[in-house]
Amino acid sequence: MAKKKAPYPGNFAHPRYWPTWLAITLMRLGAWLPWRLKLWVGRAIGEMVWRIAKRRRHITETNLRLCFPELNEDEHYRLVRKTFHANGIGILETATGWCRNPEHMRDRVTFKGAEHMERAMAQGKGALIIGIHFSTLDLGGALHSLFFPADVVYRPHDNPVFEDFMTKARRHIFGAAIDRHDLRGVVRRIKSGNAVWYSPDQDFGREASVFAPFFGIDAASIKLTAKIAKMTGAPVMPLMFHRNPDNRTYTLEYLPAFEDFPSGDEVADAARINGFIEQAIRKHPEQYLWLHRRFKTRPEGEPSPY
Repeated sequence: MAKKKAPYPGNFAHPRYWPTWLAITLMRLGAWLPWRLKLWVGRAIGEMVWRIAKRRRHITETNLRLCFPELNEDEHYRLVRKTFHANGIGILETATGWCRNPEHMRDRVTFKGAEHMERAMAQGKGALIIGIHFSTLDLGGALHSLFFPADVVYRPHDNPVFEDFMTKARRHIFGAAIDRHDLRGVVRRIKSGNAVWYSPDQDFGREASVFAPFFGIDAASIKLTAKIAKMTGAPVMPLMFHRNPDNRTYTLEYLPAFEDFPSGDEVADAARINGFIEQAIRKHPEQYLWLHRRFKTRPEGEPSPY
């Protein structure tokens, strides 16, 4: 039986939190590094993790073999390593998004498809923004705030000191930070006319999901997206965001709102969301968070690929 962790102390000055405070301090400092140094430090972090985190490397290798079977061994090796580098840079991008005013990044952003979001918000029903777990996720949210306000749905961190830091940082970017378990809060904010940023691309287990294709593989895909859309009547807005190949600039792009969504068919709706996510990932696959076990929940009788 796994040993339970001791409960976190209520006093934020407790020695148990000292490593957390150090990490927060380093993030604050990292946010102000010159851009080239940020990229170098980020790649160095990614390279270190790639070398020592064998379990995460195995998960990443498995995911990429499943999703990109056409790659040869050299191409696969390079993509795995680039994924760790991109996610290392993502730590510095997250620090920048949380700890600095996004206005200093305005000249680094190209925003496409703004007319789609303007049309959606003009309906007065709010909007459900489909974001994706790219390494650029939190910086993408900060850059998005330069053009459109939005709330965000997030998973609270177990460490209360880091949770406090993270939530306060996100509230500088977003209108509200909503616990992912607070469905009523999400619905209430949307019905009040707000846009809510929501990322439905992770495996939340069998009970919350249907199996729908993702890169040609049946993947546990959450049903909540269609449920929220049905409860609110809000347009569902697909949003892409990437770091460009120059490693200095970013592109955010809204596609048109999904038509006839939800359809009433949970599998078809989940497949449609997965299709958009796959489309976005294929643009810059190394920037996706392949380090998580996307295919951990399998159909009955099918073994885990990990």
